[in-house]
Amino acid sequence: MAKMTATEAAIRVMESEGVELAFGVPGAAILPLYQAMNGSKIRHVLVRHEEGGTHAAEGYTRAASGRIGVCIGTSGPAGTNMITGLYSAMADSIPILCITGQAPRAKLHKEDFQAVDIAAIAKPVTKWAITVMEAAQVPRAFRQAFHLMRSGRPGPVLIDLPLDVQKEIIEYDPDSDFPLEVFKPRPHRKQIEKALDMMMAAQRPLIIAGGGIINADASPLLVELAELTQTPVIPTLMGWGTIPDDHALNAGMMGLQTQHRYGNATFLRSDFVLGIGNRWANRQTGSLDVYTKGRKFVHVDIDPMQIGRVFCPDLGIVGDAKCALEEFVAVARERKKANKIVNRANWIGEVQERKYTMQRRTDFDNVPIKPQRVFQEINNVFGDDTCFVTAIGLYQIASGQFQKVNKPRNYIVCGQAGPLGWEISACTGAKLADPDKEVVGVVGDYSFQFLIEELAVAAQHHVPFVMVLINNSYLGLIRQAEIAYKMDYEVQLSFKNINCPEIGDYGVDHVKAVQAMGCLATRIFDPKLMAPAFEEARRLSREKRVPVVVEVITERVTNISMGPEIDKINEFEEILDRKPVKKTEAA
Repeated sequence: MAKMTATEAAIRVMESEGVELAFGVPGAAILPLYQAMNGSKIRHVLVRHEEGGTHAAEGYTRAASGRIGVCIGTSGPAGTNMITGLYSAMADSIPILCITGQAPRAKLHKEDFQAVDIAAIAKPVTKWAITVMEAAQVPRAFRQAFHLMRSGRPGPVLIDLPLDVQKEIIEYDPDSDFPLEVFKPRPHRKQIEKALDMMMAAQRPLIIAGGGIINADASPLLVELAELTQTPVIPTLMGWGTIPDDHALNAGMMGLQTQHRYGNATFLRSDFVLGIGNRWANRQTGSLDVYTKGRKFVHVDIDPMQIGRVFCPDLGIVGDAKCALEEFVAVARERKKANKIVNRANWIGEVQERKYTMQRRTDFDNVPIKPQRVFQEINNVFGDDTCFVTAIGLYQIASGQFQKVNKPRNYIVCGQAGPLGWEISACTGAKLADPDKEVVGVVGDYSFQFLIEELAVAAQHHVPFVMVLINNSYLGLIRQAEIAYKMDYEVQLSFKNINCPEIGDYGVDHVKAVQAMGCLATRIFDPKLMAPAFEEARRLSREKRVPVVVEVITERVTNISMGPEIDKINEFEEILDRKPVKKTEAA
């Protein structure tokens, strides 16, 4: 049998699992792994901060089916810097692998330099976190990591490798070692039949399409089920793109923040809800008595313990989203052939009419620019094949209300954890996962400043993308939340920059900061100049092979529609209640 170091075996396992790229920062305690990776098939991208590396790994996993992002760091603070990224991945069911170095085994209890029990720290935010204490276990630990990341509800894993374990020579035969079988639960046909019985008995059914459908690459099946059963679909934020926004059965998004007026109105009219691959997030539901009143629920999820976590459904079904949808579609086809599908023409017509009539205005010509106009121009310039990346803040809520998404994996967002600073690294990872796809980040000025140094990573490695920077020089979402407390306290980012008088009191000169990182940037004050600036940015990004940032100076204070309940959304700007042009025909 072949002899090699434990880290050489780890690299061979990763190669056989399909790993082509890793993000990381070398350090003393992880150098044996880097020595093994040097000359391997795995490309390495040197990041500037380990948290940025985890977010890049997330973007890499999320952007392309079958990929698993990898992030590598040394012992101590490298691992603790990864925790936020692990939490983000765990919250959104995203498989990433974090690998850390560790002090030698004999020194783990001696408070050695940069020695911390990272496995214990990471345990609550991973599917599995382990410090491997025996070199012979290293290849099996990596096999188990990929098995766990892909099986059941996907999620991240951390493997911690003591320095002496990495160096130890072991016997390992890569030619006789193969990936472990992945487990995906399939629901029983009788459960599917009962769920469809409940749907057919309802008058105004809906499907809630969650991010689990995208993770399972099951969006075409979701659309087919909706069409077969004539059931409108409300995608969650994580499930945005499962059904095209312009599809006749797309009923819009609903919730407290990232919602459409027509989406909330349609949900409130429903009497039956089939949730697939979703988790009933509190930003969608609001209080459960309002959300659940007058309607029955079926919940399909890959994680048995997710069913009943938020509220008890009338029927719970454990199953991978793709396996479940395959069964749903098979049964629905049989029922359609037997003429047992209820005619939903009136309900669909009602949904479509609301979708046309219940709108919000975006065509503002104000200077400073209103953020609603920014998203109107984004929709006009960037097409259906664009992959959008955003994170958390008032700009992300506006994005959810005003952007258009028509394909899966074309809206990448950190949903549950919502860490600031996510966008630059996630854009980098997404572009590296799918180099032919246009990637456009949408970011606020505060989040942009969190990990701005990660722009240098994209510049160094020639990763082109466009980033739309919406600058109001405010912590906009928290400012809006502070209204209820009758204060505007410690959320101002404004100051007069003595080096950049042309931006007034908007503070940081982002253009110069971007240029310092080796990228390109422009600044827009006039809404009429946004479209040509976006077009020029995409041209320059392709030509120069670096990120191009378009900073849009927006009005300081904008309140975006949201509310305490799905039936009590506060509208702060002009709404559009258009009259129907004609009676809409059923799809």
